[in-house]
Amino acid sequence: MRRTKVTQIYKKTGNLRAVQLLLGHTKMDSTVRYLGVELEDALAISEAIQI
Repeated sequence: MRRTKVTQIYKKTGNLRAVQLLLGHTKMDSTVRYLGVELEDALAISEAIQI
């Protein structure tokens, strides 16, 4: 999956775990680096989304 697509998915949903699974990453840090966001920011966004 291309970086643009997963970045759009992340921005729309804020679901870092879903992006991690889509990319097949075993470590969250790898996904955060791939997206180019800070871990604290990514976790804050993910926690703020009420699903």
